[in-house]
Amino acid sequence: MRPHPSYLRNGSVSQDWRTPLPGDKSHAYLHILHRLETSYAMFSVNLDEALGLRRCGRIAKAQQVLSVSSALCQRLSTPLVSLLRAMLLHARHASTAPNLAPLDPQNFQNTRSQRVARLNGVFSKVLLTRRSQFLHKISTLSELVEELTSRFLASSEEILEGDLMHPDAEWEVLDASHYDLNTCLRESVVLFKSFLHALPENQLQEFLSTVQEQTACTEGYIPAKARYLVHRRMAAIKGQ
Repeated sequence: MRPHPSYLRNGSVSQDWRTPLPGDKSHAYLHILHRLETSYAMFSVNLDEALGLRRCGRIAKAQQVLSVSSALCQRLSTPLVSLLRAMLLHARHASTAPNLAPLDPQNFQNTRSQRVARLNGVFSKVLLTRRSQFLHKISTLSELVEELTSRFLASSEEILEGDLMHPDAEWEVLDASHYDLNTCLRESVVLFKSFLHALPENQLQEFLSTVQEQTACTEGYIPAKARYLVHRRMAAIKGQ
């Protein structure tokens, strides 16, 4: 059976970022980007308000605002994971290999996220092909988004339940998880644009169909929280 050709793009990530996408690719990129940015803005504004109220000592009001944060967090993570999975599936099938750069640990706050980013940097040097590096980075980002979402949901739930011995630690987990989710979003957006540059025009509609399928699969998905409940109290926040 004849293998699929590998669709490589010459240049760099920064060059891809500066270069406008043509026609239908630009429309698809802007449409997906708008949904992600809108979801992130709602999530970020809500959490920032809750954190600000808490700093002012208005604990009850802060918790009231926080009560919708979990849903807004999922509203961001669901389409983001769907996009990452769609790129992963398409690259496995069609061998698309865009320009990319390894994750930078300094762009993350949580020690677990930093460790995962360092590991991605190691694999970027060990893996021999750009396609395998791309598949690994996409998988890493997808897993990070799911894990950070689960951690956020678990901490938010415990804060709302009250009776915490160390509530400050839980709020710091929320803040750091939000920060790292934003980093994952930025990395995904940059990678998505490079992916579209490398994607053959005749495969665009197939890819967009995959995005829709993945979105349908993940709509209503709630990440499992139980496996993070034991470890997240030990998750160190940058600066502690």
